Amino acid sequence: MVPAALVSVAGPVLFVLHQPVIGYCLLVVALAAAVVVDRALFRDLLLIAFGLTVMSLVPITTDISPEHMAVMGTAMILAVGVPYAVSRFAYRDHAIAFPVRTGIPWTRTEKWYLPVVVIIGYALLPVYMLRTGVYTNWPAASEPDEIVRLFIGTNGLGIWDELFFICTVFALLRRHLPMAQANVLQAVLFTSFLWELGFHAWAPLFIFPFALLQAFIFTRTRSLSYIVCVHLLFDFVLFLVLIHAHHRAWVDIFLY
Repeated sequence: MVPAALVSVAGPVLFVLHQPVIGYCLLVVALAAAVVVDRALFRDLLLIAFGLTVMSLVPITTDISPEHMAVMGTAMILAVGVPYAVSRFAYRDHAIAFPVRTGIPWTRTEKWYLPVVVIIGYALLPVYMLRTGVYTNWPAASEPDEIVRLFIGTNGLGIWDELFFICTVFALLRRHLPMAQANVLQAVLFTSFLWELGFHAWAPLFIFPFALLQAFIFTRTRSLSYIVCVHLLFDFVLFLVLIHAHHRAWVDIFLY
């Protein structure tokens, strides 16, 4: 638990407090402790630490310029792709997987949950974004190409969140820790990253529970496609709110 917790604590140190030296030291101490505790734990924490380090080396912002999207997108691909490749081809344990076609139909509850997500997003996001003013952390997209890039950015980031924090971080932690502990540790990292992205004010009050719930749902369904659908529905509402927040006459369908 201690080495894994140190890796998790490194998240807010790196992404919230912006203290890279302390954050990297925490990762080194965590890996050193993991070597003593369990060599298998060390190998898995090393993959998580790699992903966190890669993301900490690039500016994590909502800039939708093609140059920034290329830089941040490359880091995101490396943060997910390298741990997956190492796990599959070097460790040969297939601990990281991205189950899209599970062959198991969604239950009635799972299907009903999808429109509920939209309703929650509709009720929550306009109040949060506009009353706190955090929508200004996102660019005011007005031209067609800017709106397209904003849409791609919000959705692409949502997919990456599930690939990294759930399918990679949570899956690796779950091999060594009970469900509750692994879930809390990944949720700390999930929330820290989104804080750095621009979800400030009281966003952790709903992002942290959302991260916990996503990992729980993934454990029950073993379906990446389902948790991605949940996340993208929420992000679609976010996209519409951002458009409206910057251009109040556009998409004027929200109550706040």
